[in-house]
Amino acid sequence: MFDPTNSLPTDSSLPEPIRLEIQQLQQQGAALLLYRSILETPIVQAFWRLLQTLNSSPQDALAGLQAYGDWFYQLAAASLSWQAALRLQILRADNPLTQQLQQKLPQCPIDCLSPTLVSAAQHDLRILQQLDRCQGSQIAAWMQQVTGRAMPIWEWEESSDRSSDRSSDGLSLMQHPIWQQLEQASDWGELLPQLADFYRQVGMGWFASYRAFRWQMGDLREIAYPDPIQLNELVGYEAQKATLQQNTEALLDGYPALHVLLYGSRGAGKSSLVKALLSAYGARGLRLIEVNKAQLGDLPIIVDRLRSAPQKFIIFVDDLSFEADDDAYKALKVVLEGSATARPQNVVVYATSNRRHLIREFFADRPRPKDADEIHHWDTVQEKLSFSDRFGLTLTFEPADQKTYLEIVQHLAQQFNLPIEPQTLEFRALQWATRHNGRSGRTARQFIDFLRAELRA
Repeated sequence: MFDPTNSLPTDSSLPEPIRLEIQQLQQQGAALLLYRSILETPIVQAFWRLLQTLNSSPQDALAGLQAYGDWFYQLAAASLSWQAALRLQILRADNPLTQQLQQKLPQCPIDCLSPTLVSAAQHDLRILQQLDRCQGSQIAAWMQQVTGRAMPIWEWEESSDRSSDRSSDGLSLMQHPIWQQLEQASDWGELLPQLADFYRQVGMGWFASYRAFRWQMGDLREIAYPDPIQLNELVGYEAQKATLQQNTEALLDGYPALHVLLYGSRGAGKSSLVKALLSAYGARGLRLIEVNKAQLGDLPIIVDRLRSAPQKFIIFVDDLSFEADDDAYKALKVVLEGSATARPQNVVVYATSNRRHLIREFFADRPRPKDADEIHHWDTVQEKLSFSDRFGLTLTFEPADQKTYLEIVQHLAQQFNLPIEPQTLEFRALQWATRHNGRSGRTARQFIDFLRAELRA
């Protein structure tokens, strides 16, 4: 069995000028003040371990190969060059600088910040630029010297296609003008005003790279592959769609927007309509936060986290309903009606439900004078029944009639260019609805998916 380590030199070392250069890179990284979180990312950590291995004495060629392989693997997994990976972390940075920039008014210049904060940011940007100038070919050459050229060292080369950075939901920071400015600037410290504008407009952290998130285990988790459904794929409830779009555009334009309850028959497309807003308005700064009913108690925490972000947020609660003894609705009530804390203007709640009255009520709940019930029991009943009224806007989705159902089927068939006669399409669509889940948008989609597989279209 071939063992490549047999051909490695037992004693190898880098020339002193190279060792000094590596030490300088290490010292620069350790001197970061505000952008220290960059050091915790997997690619940068792998880079750091590689530098430590190269600067070890005596140098271990096997350890160097392992460290280099780890760094190469991280770059390949992300399909990024070292420079691209580092710059993305700068643009996604969540630190005191970016946090304060988001809390300031958009028209506030960089001079509104503390001079010390500004100086520290410029200091860090100049250090990061030095790290950015460390080329993959240079690292590969160092590795060749460590291994005594006993093994080939591959350098990771970034694809010329800038879409390699595209997050799975379609955002691409490489396409933003600030990317070209980072490439061309001779002094990143002087680029701070442009970076400040970027942080204000695009946001910080993962909000700058992803459009959809879910609240999970007490934290926001990015959704790498959100539902790609488009508004033009949804047919049959045009008035509801137009009203929801109008409310969402008011949110994006900075005007008061209402919380929305979408209720009606199952399969009508309520959830799909909310998700389709992300495809339509994500480029304008709309973000979707998915919260399930069991986590509604965390809503005040979520809202506070979103308050200072420049993006606009829809908190999406799907299939909402409560049992009679469920107190989770009280947390939602606080967000809908407000509390002592001012309601943020960049957050709305969109909830879907199959029930008009969200809290289940039984006849046994009705007060009877002979029972030893609470004196004002009717007040409790009314509170439960009127909970859905606390949404500023309620959109009703009636069951699809035959005409609407066939319109949806025909629209989807045209979108996918299905080679089938209209009469045959209608006959089979009605037959499918009878044998399966009845007439609805969901049934129409399922039928078209089946037909696409059958026709290989």
